[in-house]
Amino acid sequence: MLTEDLLQDATGISDRITALRRAIHAEPELGLETPKTLAKVKAELADLPLEWRDGPSCTGAVAVLNPGKQGRSVLLRGDMDALPMPEETGLEFASTVPGRMHACGHDTHTAMLAGAARILAGRADALPGEVRFMFQPGEEGYHGARFMIDDGLLDPMPDAAFALHIMPNAPHGAIGSRAGTLLASADTLEIAVVGRGGHASMPHHTRDPVPVACEIVMALQTMVTRRFEATEAVVVTVTQLDAGTAFNVIPDRALLKGTIRTLSPEKRHAVGADIRRVAENIAAAHDCSAEVTVTEGFPPTVNDARAVALAEAVATSLPDGKFLRLPTPIMGAEDFSYVLEKVPGMMAFLGVAGEGADLAQCCAIHSTRMMVDESVLPRGTAFLAGCATRFLECGWD
Repeated sequence: MLTEDLLQDATGISDRITALRRAIHAEPELGLETPKTLAKVKAELADLPLEWRDGPSCTGAVAVLNPGKQGRSVLLRGDMDALPMPEETGLEFASTVPGRMHACGHDTHTAMLAGAARILAGRADALPGEVRFMFQPGEEGYHGARFMIDDGLLDPMPDAAFALHIMPNAPHGAIGSRAGTLLASADTLEIAVVGRGGHASMPHHTRDPVPVACEIVMALQTMVTRRFEATEAVVVTVTQLDAGTAFNVIPDRALLKGTIRTLSPEKRHAVGADIRRVAENIAAAHDCSAEVTVTEGFPPTVNDARAVALAEAVATSLPDGKFLRLPTPIMGAEDFSYVLEKVPGMMAFLGVAGEGADLAQCCAIHSTRMMVDESVLPRGTAFLAGCATRFLECGWD
């Protein structure tokens, strides 16, 4: 568990954790191919007795401590990919790759996981089981966890799995989570409204798809509030409307794009069917047609209540330990959900705002100016190591 010894061990290697984080931050990689990042991780852990597993579909890798050792097995996960966006932090180790930034904290997740591997490797003989460290690319919409599962890198499945995600606008050092659904599913929505174009001065000779598309957008907002109860959040957000090539030409086609977020498989299925019915019938009322495509993304991230209780015990095992039970799910999404569909476990959040910071002024994840108080990273490292240690020793007891 998160004993003083584990935290002292993590603090003792804080320079290594920080150095790895900064090296990864300076050279961000995107999607399923993160070879430089993985190379940095393997170089940092090269002196440890780890068995590495790599797969054909991506640069994901699993490092195994005590492979095959009698007892339970536990998996800890960190993601490695960045976002396609500029960085405006002004940090001395800011991204050296234009248009790429570690704005979601995956650099810190990977560094904390590597730190956990190091301090647990120092206790390998005393650990009553096997620990797997999952270094995963492609979290930002690329389904990296699913590819690693399909490649068999997690086989046989571990007995438990834990992951940690930073929050730069959450209290310094606080760890938070909840039992049940923590994060939403994330599906992509496309609606192509097809009409008949023509001259903008003579709309009566056309079947203008633009006002039809606008009517569909507004109807979807009403649909959500009138078809789904307020106690279980459903989010349908249209973020793009693409139509036309000139100010005086009515186009043949208008394309809507957006996202759908739900908290259960049942609502996920229902909202897709409702969107299709609304769009097709509004289009038909205007003598147009609507082609609706819903592409499934990450499923909901559902935490096992036993794993959350274990994590709370670990997080509060120091006098200044803080654990926040989140009252409601968050409508963001995570592909650690693929792991939690197959293995009991949980994801938690780690507050990395500066001590005493005004949280309302801290930039959130996916901001070009997101900042991390690196002094919190040893606590995250120790938390991950503590979850693994406690589960191997006690299971769900």
